Amino acid sequence: MLQRAASSGANLIITHEPTFYNHLDALTDIPQKENDPVLAEKLAFIKEHHLVLWRFHDHWHKRTPDGIEAGMTHALGWEAFQDKQNQDLFTIPETTLDKLAAVLKARLELHTMRVVGDPHMKITRVALSPGSAGMQREIGALEKPEIQLLITGESREWETVEYAADAVSEKKNKALIILGHIPSEQAGMEECTRWLKTFVSEVPVNFVPAAQPFW
Repeated sequence: MLQRAASSGANLIITHEPTFYNHLDALTDIPQKENDPVLAEKLAFIKEHHLVLWRFHDHWHKRTPDGIEAGMTHALGWEAFQDKQNQDLFTIPETTLDKLAAVLKARLELHTMRVVGDPHMKITRVALSPGSAGMQREIGALEKPEIQLLITGESREWETVEYAADAVSEKKNKALIILGHIPSEQAGMEECTRWLKTFVSEVPVNFVPAAQPFW
């Protein structure tokens, strides 16, 4: 992303997630700190090309509606299915888990996807939790009696994944789809680009998608 920005002449990069491998971009959390060879090269590139990075995370999520959620809803074409009282919940036309997984994979252009649940299970009620919301929010969604499927970005395998697997073993009507962190939030930053263009006219504003790292 930094290389593409520099080559295009852009020098302000608005990013949703950290640049330096931890939640608060704290270089002191890296074992070798700035002597780490990967980190050192990245820092040198930023300095050489006079790049400015601005992390736009919490405020974009706190927007009403949540900017990431709005972008993902738009990318999925689910605006008409969204619960008016809770933007995380959707009532979709009845389908099966395997068919819905195939639709998501194609629409979001995913290289990888992980699914827990019976492929033939019928689904109408879905909770969407982009990014990495944590075990309490994720299991909290699956605890709702009416929710059959949770779609999330990433989740610890010994937390929400294990809960979903146990629910399946107990013949409960539950399933989990893990999209990957980047594809679960990327459309939300494309939404941010559209929003910025409504009031930033002095400079060009372009959306540059990040590649999913897994293959």
